[in-house]
Amino acid sequence: MSEFPDMSVAFEIEAPAKTNLWLKILGKREDGFHDLHTRMVALSLVDRLKLKWREDNDLVLRCSEESLPTGEENLAVKAVRALEKHTEKTFAISIDLTKHIPSGAGLGGGSSDAASVLLALNEMASLYLGEDELAEVGATIGSDIPFFIYQRPCDCSGRGEIVEPISDEIASLPILLIKPAFGIDTAWAYQRWAESEEYEGFLYEGQERTWGTMINHLERPVFEKYPILGEIKTWLLDQPEVDAALMSGSGSTTLAILHEDASEHELNTRAKERYGENTWTFLGRTV
Repeated sequence: MSEFPDMSVAFEIEAPAKTNLWLKILGKREDGFHDLHTRMVALSLVDRLKLKWREDNDLVLRCSEESLPTGEENLAVKAVRALEKHTEKTFAISIDLTKHIPSGAGLGGGSSDAASVLLALNEMASLYLGEDELAEVGATIGSDIPFFIYQRPCDCSGRGEIVEPISDEIASLPILLIKPAFGIDTAWAYQRWAESEEYEGFLYEGQERTWGTMINHLERPVFEKYPILGEIKTWLLDQPEVDAALMSGSGSTTLAILHEDASEHELNTRAKERYGENTWTFLGRTV
């Protein structure tokens, strides 16, 4: 039996996707990770989680995406275990996860789900842990998780776990996301970075904008193996609705930032016509 009250009440929370306005790799570390500097912002694309206390001692995760694991290897389950270890408590809970953020997309869906579990349990169990402490717990299981704890734009460094919320307000930007029918393993992209070369004909240089210089050093290894992603970026930059375009994180999603007066649905239609109906797209905003 759980020691916590309100056994019948479900707690619902949204887990937003993220994108990187820039991602710079500074070098490889002795621990095998890479030092980086990146600015991350959340997106209006969200997963949805419903958490509810159980009367047994089980931890159960159910997911709308049948291909995703629901056992101890899932980051949402790892988040519960990390919080149990940190607080020396046991959380008997059911988690129902409705996925909208695609996997292997460079959008941080799994990390966001894990952070949302930490935020939800912190409130449900009246743990009163601060953001910094929750971020430390999240960092033990994934480098991107601390960003999602702060729930606002952040500059991240180290291997991504050193998070500094941005004090200046960042304007919400209209976006189009395009992802082909394959994902990219983040670890592979970082491992290939040092030995990769630029693929001729693609733009890798920074794009100067009011919110900073948009550049992603992981485009080099990813475009080298998957040139279709470089072609998508090139095509987007040629469209009149697009202000800037960049691969999101380690891919395989490409982010296009649109002009405020853009005919976004027309652009989305052209993208579908060009890259096929199996291509996933999303129109939304940074938040």
